[in-house]
Amino acid sequence: MEGRDIPEEVAEALLACGGVEAMEGCLPDADRLASVSAFHRACADPVRLKILFMLSQQPLCVCVIKEILDIADSKLSYHLNVLKKAGLIKGESQGNWIIYSLTGDGKTCIGCKLMDG
Repeated sequence: MEGRDIPEEVAEALLACGGVEAMEGCLPDADRLASVSAFHRACADPVRLKILFMLSQQPLCVCVIKEILDIADSKLSYHLNVLKKAGLIKGESQGNWIIYSLTGDGKTCIGCKLMDG
């Protein structure tokens, strides 16, 4: 960071860890950043959080989720797709129904400290 005026303690710490290049080398790649971003976007919507909380109690079919949320089929489908694409829920076909449950990442989202209380 030649030519830049940065605080001495930041410069020393940066030098100790190998410099800017080493710092850049520690960053996740674009795919990982996109995945983390999708995870946080999916967890940021109140309707999707309600779905995650419901599924933390037990696996559910769409008809139960829809009854509790009282939203249109198209909106529910949208929210379920966001959660699936983010890897937070999965759906398994059982006859005429799809039963949704949390994935490991979905359990992490519900288990984070922000959900306490």
